[in-house]
Amino acid sequence: EQIAQFESESGFELELIKMGDTGALTNQLVLTKNAPVADVVYGIDNTFASVALENDIVEDLQQVNYGDVCFNYDKRWFAKAGLTPPTTWRELTDKKYEGLTVVQNPTTSSTGLAFLFATIGALGEDNWPLWWAKMRDNGLKVTAGWEDAYYIEFTAGGGEGKYPIVLSYSSSPAFTVDEADGDSTTASINSECFRQIEYAGVLKNAKNPEGARALLAFMQTKEFQAAMPGANYVYPIDESVELPEAWAKFAPASESFVDVSGLDFDANRKTWQKQWLEIVQK
Repeated sequence: EQIAQFESESGFELELIKMGDTGALTNQLVLTKNAPVADVVYGIDNTFASVALENDIVEDLQQVNYGDVCFNYDKRWFAKAGLTPPTTWRELTDKKYEGLTVVQNPTTSSTGLAFLFATIGALGEDNWPLWWAKMRDNGLKVTAGWEDAYYIEFTAGGGEGKYPIVLSYSSSPAFTVDEADGDSTTASINSECFRQIEYAGVLKNAKNPEGARALLAFMQTKEFQAAMPGANYVYPIDESVELPEAWAKFAPASESFVDVSGLDFDANRKTWQKQWLEIVQK
């Protein structure tokens, strides 16, 4: 509906090109910056925005939406097991949560990478490897991406998963509401989350910069912003836009974040990813 509205109101035709996750997308745009494959980019986040700016591949980069990377847990599983759910991810190394947690690989998943940065920001560059080593020894499960972790491995993801704790988003419980009782079967651990901000921008050397700017303007309208929760599982950047009822009740944005402002993502990303692999795959 949003695409049809944009085309009708602007007179431009919108062609969508999917180019993988945030890292793959940004790297591909760097490689093709002299002859860009598109006019506008959407999906670069705050873990890669500096790469885009330093390589001068975009102009007029605008915030469009955000999501809070947090752990979710299966409320019914914990109730049945008679186990108190964790209130922070720091507790997941406790033996009582052994073999219960699934995360995404930070070398292949933007969600996993965001959380890796959160652990480094929260624990410090000397101590984060120790936490991950404890998680490894506590039966940590790792998947390549979010969908595998949530829909296949997570006990409340709709499949036959065995892990009642999953790295996901604070918005996820809005999509696990049981129609029978009107309650969500999952909850988010909204403590020390990572706020992942997504951007859109006009690509340098775009063939149709006018169309790109028209799309950027459309993405800031209240109609588009209001569609963000249902379409992309994210919060609108426009705080005046009212959230859907289920979001307001079960999926409020987190108020507890890890301060990662002192981390140099670009200088250390590959080193930290390699270090993580050596720890977790040991």
